[in-house]
Amino acid sequence: MPLGSDYASQACSLARALEVVGERWTLLILRDCFYGVRRFTDLHRHLGVPRAVLAERLESLTEAGVLRREEAGPGRVEYLLTERGQELWPALHALYGWGERHAAAVPRRRIFRHVACDTGSGDAELDDAGRCPSCGATPEAGEIRVHPGPGLAGEPEPAEPVGRALLSPQRLLEPLT
Repeated sequence: MPLGSDYASQACSLARALEVVGERWTLLILRDCFYGVRRFTDLHRHLGVPRAVLAERLESLTEAGVLRREEAGPGRVEYLLTERGQELWPALHALYGWGERHAAAVPRRRIFRHVACDTGSGDAELDDAGRCPSCGATPEAGEIRVHPGPGLAGEPEPAEPVGRALLSPQRLLEPLT
């Protein structure tokens, strides 16, 4: 019996969430949107996702209210996380932590710190639950800065601009420069 392509028969909130974010590439697209990647061409170059698949995923996420499409000048469109999309941050952070513990070939490629408590001493590095050990808060995505971790040491500099930009600390949700 062939597998279905959706979860319509499942009366489950997790199944409904997977209808929105469960397709291949979708979580990586969202990760990059949290990192501040907004343009189709930058997402395409950084992820290496086929253009047709990327266009379909962006359309689907926009229709679901996770992203919003915004005109950013003549012929330029940007995709920004909506409030609904930003609510996915704890789930992405949890999956990132799980991957670090159980699936990473090279751990600690990225470190997430609470901006308000970050003194540079590492005392604001978020735990696996997304809490700041310094203040005990679970900061929202816009209150977090991603830093390159020691797992990136010794790797060649990425050829594409998003990868190069992520070699410097970057506040989540701010446009990647």
